[in-house]
Amino acid sequence: MIERLKESRGATFGFKVIGRISGDEVKAFEPRIEFLIRDRKARPIGILAELSQMEGADWKARWNEMRFLQKYTDHIARMAVVGADKWEEVVAMLLAGTAVLQAETRYFTTTEIVSAWEWVRTSKNADRVPVRTMYLGTGLFKDYIPEYTEL
Repeated sequence: MIERLKESRGATFGFKVIGRISGDEVKAFEPRIEFLIRDRKARPIGILAELSQMEGADWKARWNEMRFLQKYTDHIARMAVVGADKWEEVVAMLLAGTAVLQAETRYFTTTEIVSAWEWVRTSKNADRVPVRTMYLGTGLFKDYIPEYTEL
């Protein structure tokens, strides 16, 4: 199951994955993010993916995720991934998807979710939170977004 997080607002969209997801669930959820992208009129968005309760995904879900990211990669400036404490496992799981994503992607533990929201909205990080860069990003917005501006 994929659910929108209530903290989503403005140019930031958060979602939580619970259990094992299917390709149909990913496809059904995409219009919510597409709406935000259209509403922003080519201005960048930030995405927070809460994966601490995710138990996996079928191949169709992975394919739909990669297709979606490839289509909208130039609209996503930052992506925060929140998951279990073993972030190396999450990096391995998301590597295929981030290969097409041009946004800077960072990992946060579940206890750091407040900092994850702060970073995905503003690119600021609290001093107490270690920076775990998953992917530096090479996209359209990399050189155009000042480090400390809110999306």
